[in-house]
Amino acid sequence: MSFDPIRRLIEDDMVAVDRVIRQQLYSDVALVRQVSEYIIHSGGKRLRPVLTILAAKALGYGGHHHHTLAAVVEFIHTATLLHDDVVDKSAMRRGKKTANELFGNAASVLVGDFVYSRAFQMMVSVDSMRVMQVLADATNVIAEGEVLQLLNCHDADVDESRYLQVIRFKTAKLFEAAARLGGILAGAPETTQEAMATFGARLGTAFQIIDDVLDYSGDLSMTGKNLGDDLAEGKATLPLIFVMREGRAEDAAVIRHAIEAGAVEEMATVVRIIQNSGALDYARRCAERESAAACAALDDIVPASDYRTALEQLAHLATHRSS
Repeated sequence: MSFDPIRRLIEDDMVAVDRVIRQQLYSDVALVRQVSEYIIHSGGKRLRPVLTILAAKALGYGGHHHHTLAAVVEFIHTATLLHDDVVDKSAMRRGKKTANELFGNAASVLVGDFVYSRAFQMMVSVDSMRVMQVLADATNVIAEGEVLQLLNCHDADVDESRYLQVIRFKTAKLFEAAARLGGILAGAPETTQEAMATFGARLGTAFQIIDDVLDYSGDLSMTGKNLGDDLAEGKATLPLIFVMREGRAEDAAVIRHAIEAGAVEEMATVVRIIQNSGALDYARRCAERESAAACAALDDIVPASDYRTALEQLAHLATHRSS
């Protein structure tokens, strides 16, 4: 299964979203334009705006505010990327140099602030207090998730529940908001909005778990980042947590030291341990359970249509990807 059928289904909508993005990125300050356009157009499938479009269309929305809100969701995501790459000292994303690598940390942080504030300017135009509440709450929770992740770095005692808490705050919350917005725009009942939010949250969790799997099994040309980036940052992701919990004592000791020291020089050993331990299969099964729960949330709530099918395909793709 590929992303192409989903892209074709909402092609006109995504063209409209891109138009909004280009218009709203404009600034009289040249550096703001340069950095924001660089990061926005650095690749990626724009899953979060796609989710907003599909959710709205699946529930019968026929207006145009979904284009604006899809762009808002992408701007919030972009701002977090600009800030994250500075915090993580990342040099590569999606196979290209990060904005902080090209333009410096100060420019990345400040342009991230510009993109955040532009997102809030845009959401006001929709004239919905509920929309503003959802996006403001999501932005606040994402910031909490970023701090939680920072606190967890180089902590080998992070367990699966703490790992999942960071994911649900930092990654899944924006997926949740993106899907819920479709229900709000469509004027759907609260139960339907909650179902969409559950779908988004579960999809986002599955997506991030697979992202963490790819850090120890992916190909740079496909993932756009170097193997071991998470290890260098001391992040105890699910494959590492599994080895420390289920693996041999000597293997667990190697993983613990690698997390605490950010020991990228031990990367080959860490990868071998992970790949021989069943950790990647375990993480994939966890992601698949999240994906199945996402689809189950739509049962008896969202009517059958090409857009609902596309949502289910998106959940499947989140767990069966190489980038």
